Amino acid sequence: MEIIRKIESRIISFLEPGKVNILYGARRVGKTYLLKKIAAEQNVSYLWLNGELPEVQEILATKNLNNYKNLFAGFQLVIIDEAQAIPKVGQILKIIVDELPHLKIIASGSSAFDLTNKLGEPLVGRAFWHEMYPVAQLEISMQENILETIKNKDERLVFGSYPEVINLVGFDRKEEYLKDLVNAYLLKDILSLEGIRNASKIYYLLKLIAFQLGKEVSLNELGTQLGISKNTIEKYLDLLEKVFVLKKITGFSKNLRKEITKTSRWYFWDNGIRNAIIHDFKALSLRNDTGELWENYLIGERLKKNEYERANKEMYFWRTYDQQEID
Repeated sequence: MEIIRKIESRIISFLEPGKVNILYGARRVGKTYLLKKIAAEQNVSYLWLNGELPEVQEILATKNLNNYKNLFAGFQLVIIDEAQAIPKVGQILKIIVDELPHLKIIASGSSAFDLTNKLGEPLVGRAFWHEMYPVAQLEISMQENILETIKNKDERLVFGSYPEVINLVGFDRKEEYLKDLVNAYLLKDILSLEGIRNASKIYYLLKLIAFQLGKEVSLNELGTQLGISKNTIEKYLDLLEKVFVLKKITGFSKNLRKEITKTSRWYFWDNGIRNAIIHDFKALSLRNDTGELWENYLIGERLKKNEYERANKEMYFWRTYDQQEID
């Protein structure tokens, strides 16, 4: 199924000389595919650079105007994929934008932590930011009718909405893909961040969160179960948000003493990732967590809709000590 990504038209509308469009999000959500599609449709000469290649890093590291003029000569559009892999990429892009203002530039990356730290300050006033997620139902709805959506809903609750998962045929292949994605990409991103060396603690933390969908999470309790401090738990959860695995939903409060605001609920951006972490891809009829999967799915779809439509809304949960709750 060819899925038109909601963010495509926004990126194109912001493509202008002297600016950098930054596309970021989890690995394998379709960033590279989308950028190749945009490049092909622009009908201009473009240069594609893979930031993970050593030769690309080497040539860009030479911060010399003549070097950049020679590299980009004859091109109107420059796309740098996996930009966070390039040392001091923010400073490099600043020089290119300032000295070669005729260029349109797109930079993509898989880690918000890396991108915001390496791109944010040097590109103040020079960049537009675009976040990309697993496929949203509002995107799928442009390709399928309501009957097809109803037919596919159970599968999406279990296997999620990563682009390749949607197009793979057979539950076994979908399961294998998601397990590889968790082990080869998501955990790789987390462990590449500075100061993170304990893969097992991160993995067990994700498991604990996966079994507490829709419930308030106590950081002290998580720390006790994992044998690490509350501060370390907070650090790990913050990083898991920044690499687009988890999303934190806080309690709503208008300063009423009865409302719970000291704990949060954590959700996965994708149901398939959650189920891959706990190694459970059973059909809904065989599960005892169908309600949690529905809640996680609906939260994710609402978050994606708000972001793509620039709704500028915040999400909260609400429950009092008297167990009054909006579900």
